[in-house]
Amino acid sequence: MVPFSFAGHGFAALADGALYWPRRRALIVADLHLEKASWFAARGQMLPPYDSAATLAALTRAVERTGAREIWCLGDSFHDSAGVERLPAEVRSGLKRLIGPRRWVWIAGNHDGAVTDGLGGEIMDEAVVDGLTLRHEAVPGDPVPELSGHFHPKFRVQVRGRLVSRRCFLTSPTKIVLPAFGALTGGLDVRHPELVRAVGREAEALVALDNRLLRFPVAA
Repeated sequence: MVPFSFAGHGFAALADGALYWPRRRALIVADLHLEKASWFAARGQMLPPYDSAATLAALTRAVERTGAREIWCLGDSFHDSAGVERLPAEVRSGLKRLIGPRRWVWIAGNHDGAVTDGLGGEIMDEAVVDGLTLRHEAVPGDPVPELSGHFHPKFRVQVRGRLVSRRCFLTSPTKIVLPAFGALTGGLDVRHPELVRAVGREAEALVALDNRLLRFPVAA
């Protein structure tokens, strides 16, 4: 975990794309997209059906590593509103065990906005926590500090003739856009016009490694 400051609060970025808020002992993740593979399979594109299990395993490791007591999922936790019902039994039971002793909040996203409570936890459209707004998609121009997901930001750079792509946190003085945490998710380049519009041209891409945080100005 690598610490950094945002809007007067201390956070730590994890290499797997989670964000830890030590003062609250809160773990924040975005865009799990559970049951994405089964959604594609129902439409004729057969993908290995292990994405939910892999995402749950990574999330469990992050929770255990941080000792988090609160979990905030910033939307698109399921790939569609019926994803809860398609969860394999072992993933469902594992997720319920993870949720059980903690405060767990599902922020509604554009993919899973109609999800009903079948696992436990609270469901919210958005939340304000210690002066920070937690929502699924960034609101351009909103001066209130916010944490969001939705865009799956990735930083891409040419290294010795090779294109290297890494999930990243996209930050500005008032916004953090978290990368997608799910095992079966793509990403949007941080220089894409929609991301620049959402966050602003003064944004930085933060690539978290195990022991350091790489910062890249988006304008560069």
